[in-house]
Amino acid sequence: MLSLFNSKRRKAAVALVKAARARGMTVEEYAKTLSPAELARFVPQDEKPKSELLDVTRWGLPAGKEVSAAPFIADARVAEAVAAYRDGDWQPGATLLAGLGTDWDRRAFAVQQLGDAAADDDAPLKEWLASGSADAAVVNAQGLVALAWQIRTKQTPEHVSQEQWAGFFRVLEDAEAATRAATEAVPEDPTPWCTMLMVARGRQYDNEDFRTVWAELVARDPLHRFAHDQALQYWCAKWFGSHEQMFAFADEAAAKAPKLAGLTVQAAHEAEVKGVEAWKSERTQRALDVVVPWLAGEGRDHPASHRDRAYAAKALVENGRCDEAVEQFKALGTHADALLWAYSASPEREFVKTRYLACHGATRP
Repeated sequence: MLSLFNSKRRKAAVALVKAARARGMTVEEYAKTLSPAELARFVPQDEKPKSELLDVTRWGLPAGKEVSAAPFIADARVAEAVAAYRDGDWQPGATLLAGLGTDWDRRAFAVQQLGDAAADDDAPLKEWLASGSADAAVVNAQGLVALAWQIRTKQTPEHVSQEQWAGFFRVLEDAEAATRAATEAVPEDPTPWCTMLMVARGRQYDNEDFRTVWAELVARDPLHRFAHDQALQYWCAKWFGSHEQMFAFADEAAAKAPKLAGLTVQAAHEAEVKGVEAWKSERTQRALDVVVPWLAGEGRDHPASHRDRAYAAKALVENGRCDEAVEQFKALGTHADALLWAYSASPEREFVKTRYLACHGATRP
């Protein structure tokens, strides 16, 4: 049975029992007749389902207690380089970046992960910079951006203190200078221009100045996945765009290549967060018809696949495509660290709740 210690849970449980009795059914029988969306009405927001009506392990999914929002790096090579850096050794990271060559998406992902590690501890980075490495300059720029966002925190603007804002802008100013130095050190590399997009959003570039940075990026790689992710955030209504600009950007991106179709699904989520219905739109459904096959094929090991699977899983559940959603959750395993889940007060609970609804609506275990 649902736990009754929380008033929201109690009300949800009572409503479910009443609805079942009105139909002459047990709770278990009635629940089996509900669609995922109908069942969600009996699950309080940000609460994971605690009903014993369904065991997700029947679908080959890990138990809810195993789910974690801890950061996860699916690419083993990147994970190993980051682990070595955190142990004080920058050389595996240097070797990795040198070996990636012009695999710009994977290089950007590796730089982001190494930059996050550098934001926590810059001692290894200082040694790396002292070697004269241009790659170290690229990681340094990303690390300063990551540090700035750490200082700002993930809180909404009204909950960020004046001291945090001051530190954020101060470090971003240093990050901007470091990023420009990196663009000069590796003039053909789009990676520091991807970092500059993050600087532009943080330093509140106006639309025209942002487009100037964007032009530099696409001149080097017009299909750069992580740059498109950053630009989508800029064009969101919560930053410096609007729903119309966000969807226009996502539509244009999706038309370029299958690996960019996930932006449309991300945009749907951003719209829903603002109260605009978008999950069940024809635009989102068309995007899913591209994203799901891409994740099963060419995009299976793409560094953006972990994020795209989370958005796809949520959108598939919202559209009643639960068998497909279950497959995405199988690939996600225990990892609830994608940005999508972080919009909730408890990423793990939101992940588990959505996964539960996927299994409930699936036609087969």
